Amino acid sequence: MMKRGLGRHVYGLAAIAFGVIALIWPEPRHWPELRLMGDVPGRRILLSAAAAILILGGVAIQGRKSARAGAAALGGINLIFALLLVPQVVKEPGVYNSLGNLFEPLSLLAAALIVYGSVRGESGRTGRLARMGYGLFGISVVSFTIEQAVYLAPTIALVPKWIPPGQKFWAIATTIAFALAAVALLTGRSALLAARCLTAMLILFGLVVWMPVCFADPHKMSNWSENVMNLAIAGAAWIVADYLAGRRSRRSNLDSARP
Repeated sequence: MMKRGLGRHVYGLAAIAFGVIALIWPEPRHWPELRLMGDVPGRRILLSAAAAILILGGVAIQGRKSARAGAAALGGINLIFALLLVPQVVKEPGVYNSLGNLFEPLSLLAAALIVYGSVRGESGRTGRLARMGYGLFGISVVSFTIEQAVYLAPTIALVPKWIPPGQKFWAIATTIAFALAAVALLTGRSALLAARCLTAMLILFGLVVWMPVCFADPHKMSNWSENVMNLAIAGAAWIVADYLAGRRSRRSNLDSARP
C-alpha cells in the first residue's frame, strides 16, 4: 500500500526536477509554451524565472507550514503554462495533441489547488478550491484517456517489447485503465481505489518506459521532460488519493463520534 501523505512530496520533487531541466536546457525552442511566443525578447529570462519558481515552489511544498505557499507558486506557474498553450489549441482545433498538452499543466494546477485547499484541513473557500482541483484532475484524466486512444500507435511503440503478452495489449489495457479511473473519479464510485491504481500505473510508466529511454539517450531533453512530467502527474494522482483518504478518515471519525 502507498504511504499516505507522500503525494505532495513526489509532486514537489518533480517540480524541482523540471526547474533543473530548464536550467540545463535553457533554449526556448525546447519548450512548447515559449516557442509559441515567437522571437519575443527576454524569453530566456522568462525561462530562468520559471525555473526558479518551480524549484522554490517544489522546495516549499515539502514543508507543512510552507506547503500552501509552495502550492500557490506551483499552481500559478502551471496556470501560466496552460494559458501559453491556449493559442496553439485555438490554432489547431483538429489536432488533439495540442489540447492534450494543455491538460498536462492543468492536471498539475489541479493538484496545487488540492494541496492549497486541504493541507491544513478543508474549510470554506479553501475547501471549495480543493474540490475544484479534484474535479479538474478528473477531467484531465479524461483527456489523458482520449489522447492515448487517438495516438494509440505511438503509445504501442513506447511499450517495451520484452513485456508479455505484447505492446498492443498493454497500450489498449492502459487506455482502458485511464478511462475507468476517469469514470471513478468523476462519479465518486471507488474513487480512492482508482486514484491509488492510477498513481501506481503512472509510477510503473516511469520505471518501465521513461527511465530506460532517458538512459538510452541522456542528451535528449524531451526524454527527461517527459519522464519528469510523468512523475509530476503521478504525484498529482497521489495527492488526489491522499485527499480522498483524508476525507474518508474524517467522515469515519465523525461517524464514530456520534452517539
